[in-house]
Parts: sequence; structure tokens; C-alpha cells
Amino acid sequence: MKAVQIDQYTKEIRTRLCDLPLPEIAADEVLVKVKAAAVNPLELLILSGSVRLIQNYTMPLTLGNECAGIVEQVGRHVTAFQPGDRVYTRLPQQKIGAFAEYVAVPQSALARMPAEYDFATAAAIPLTGLTAYQAITEELEAQPGQTLLITGASGSFGQMAVPIAKACGLRVFVTGNHRARDQFLAMGVERYIDYRQENYWEVLSGVDHVIDTLGAAEFDHALHVLKPGGRLVSLKAVPNKAFAVRQHAAPWKKALFTLAGAKYDAAARKQGKEYRFLFVHADGAQLKKITKIVEQTQIRPAVDPHVFSLARADDALRLVAQGRLSGKVLIQI
Repeated sequence: MKAVQIDQYTKEIRTRLCDLPLPEIAADEVLVKVKAAAVNPLELLILSGSVRLIQNYTMPLTLGNECAGIVEQVGRHVTAFQPGDRVYTRLPQQKIGAFAEYVAVPQSALARMPAEYDFATAAAIPLTGLTAYQAITEELEAQPGQTLLITGASGSFGQMAVPIAKACGLRVFVTGNHRARDQFLAMGVERYIDYRQENYWEVLSGVDHVIDTLGAAEFDHALHVLKPGGRLVSLKAVPNKAFAVRQHAAPWKKALFTLAGAKYDAAARKQGKEYRFLFVHADGAQLKKITKIVEQTQIRPAVDPHVFSLARADDALRLVAQGRLSGKVLIQI
């Protein structure tokens, strides 16, 4: 089969298209024939080695974290899927490899695609959908009726996170660009703040929870709008001690993350608030719940019009690196 691999961490976008044998599946795994794989900023972080403290990879490495496809073969202990099923997944972080014609996936990380969705649209859902769901249910432990601010929400993450938050019974505020305003108000956002017109930290206060997609530079502002006892979960700042504990990190790594996140934890504690960091993990059961929300609300994440093949993976990665996107970038096979 064809697969896109790297031989070492590098800041250059340079992959190679390889011929590899078909993956051998374990008893609890499913062999999926990949039809579409999404290209995310996470691929760039993995390529550069920026996340190797969270997950270090053995080289050569096949890239790709999420995909949609057709079940080709199932292991002898697999009971939930059968050949011909249309499925999608966020692959386990320690066993990625969606940029390939076939991939072996644990059945625990897999779910059936939303009904009547094409492969390209479905492939754009798992990573952002699980990120939003895990932020809301695991990290924030948000309850119906509470308020949630999502900063920088006008992109692909917000398109998934807002309907999921609404389905969880939350009152949602977002910040973003003016172009997305009407779209997000139509989703049921209670307040949309155009970041060019208003500073959210000057007009909001007493918010129960914040999901930060912007990073460390926005930490103080995001913390400011929280009420005492509120939680802030960041997707882009730095890991902290609580993250290391949840990851069951090695002692040396726990010490490193504790040090890295110390000032954020201290700042939050000083105000009677809590800081969390999230690195999304695979979970087929959660993805199944997300599928129901997607089908009920007809969420259709935007897909970039450029069409890429495995042979043009570098072009797809460069487009994501440029950041001027009109939706999820996909490799279609």
C-alpha cells in the first residue's frame, strides 16, 4: 500500500511516499480502507517534534490522525464492526497513520460515520468533535445551564464545539471574526463578539467555563472573565501537573510539566479558579455520542475546496501551515 512517512523530526515540510505492506491487525483491531484523511495543525506539530514530550514517535512514522473509510477486515475479537461498514476515527495518539491506503484501528477508537455523510465531510469531524466533547465533559465537567466562552471560535473547531456545547445544555458565548457572525448566531450562540470591535474581557464576566483556542498570550484575559470556581481549559497553552497526572506520565515528565504549567496554575489558584490543558485522545464511545449530535443537528464542517492525493501530502501540509483556509484540508484516496 501507499503511505506518507517521515524519517525524522524536522521543521521543513518534507515527507516521502512509500510502498508498505498492509498492516497486520490484532484480535481487537479493524483494518480500514482509508477514503479520506484530514490534515490538521497537529500534523505540523508532530512533524516538527513540538509534541514529542507528550507523545514521542518511533521513526519512520506514517502521519495522519483522523480519517474515514470502509472496514476491510476485522480481528477475531471484534464484535461491533463488520466488513463494508463506513467508519471514522481519531486514531490513538501512540498509533497514528491515517495518511495511507489502509490503517489498523482498535475497535475501541472507531465509530460508524454519520448516516448519509460522504467520506470527506466525515473525516473532518473526529478530531475537533472529540476535542470539544472532552473539553466540555471531562476537563470542564460543565453542567446544563452553565455558561461557556470559546475564544477564537470562528474556525473549524467552533463549528463543531458550539453544537456539541448546545447539545450539552450550555449557554455559549464565542469570539471570532465578523464573517462568521451570522453562521454562529444561527447555531444558537447567545453572544457573538467580533474581536475587531470589542474586547471580550471588557464585556464579559462571571462566566462558568472557558475553552481557549488562542494560547498563552490570551491566558490572563480568559482567566479574567471566569467566575470564582470556574475552569479554563486551553488547547494551545502549556501542559501542567494535572495534565501529567491524567496522562500517567513518567516521573521526569510529570516534574517537567509541573514546572511548565506552574505560573498558570498559580495565577488561577490566586483567583480561586482552575487551569486545565487538553490533548485530545481517541475514544470510539464518545465519537458515537458525537455522531448522534451530528446527525440530529446536521453539523457539516467546512471542507477546503483544494483536493489532495497522498502524493501531494506536502502541498496539503503547506496549505495548513499558511493558515488561510476555508475549511478542513483533506487527502482523498
